[in-house]
Amino acid sequence: MKRIAKRLKPFAALTLGVLAFPVVAAAEIAPGDVQFDDYGAVETSLTGSAGNADEGRKIMTEKSLGNCVSCHAAEAYADVPFHGEVGPWLDGAGSRWTEAELRGLVVNPKKTFEGTVMPAFYKVDGFNRPGDAYTGKAAPADLPPILSAQQIEDVVAYLMTLKDE
Repeated sequence: MKRIAKRLKPFAALTLGVLAFPVVAAAEIAPGDVQFDDYGAVETSLTGSAGNADEGRKIMTEKSLGNCVSCHAAEAYADVPFHGEVGPWLDGAGSRWTEAELRGLVVNPKKTFEGTVMPAFYKVDGFNRPGDAYTGKAAPADLPPILSAQQIEDVVAYLMTLKDE
């Protein structure tokens, strides 16, 4: 019996070592790896975790972040000045669209609405840049996304709170 216990001792240590490490969350999806369905929806979270609706509101209403208020208005953030009228009102957005549809619209709205002027907030390549055609001095590499994967998830979480009564 002692011989069996002696042989199992390294396995017990290995088991305890594995249990001591936290489970690693799913890796962040890079902008070029986002999978859209035929209608532009993105089913999979970009971070593998839920967004923070309070942070999403900040991102949407801060001019230096998402700047969504420049084009969209909503009663939920009527306290923020200078709403735009280019995009649709966002009241009821969480009732009109699914989480996957909203994620797709924020990541790259042109996958759903081809002619929209809304920018793709999580895209790094494929842009028409003025320098390319006119001066030849456009940025030589991919551009960073406007919002991070976590910020996208936060905005989606906030939009999901804008439900019809």
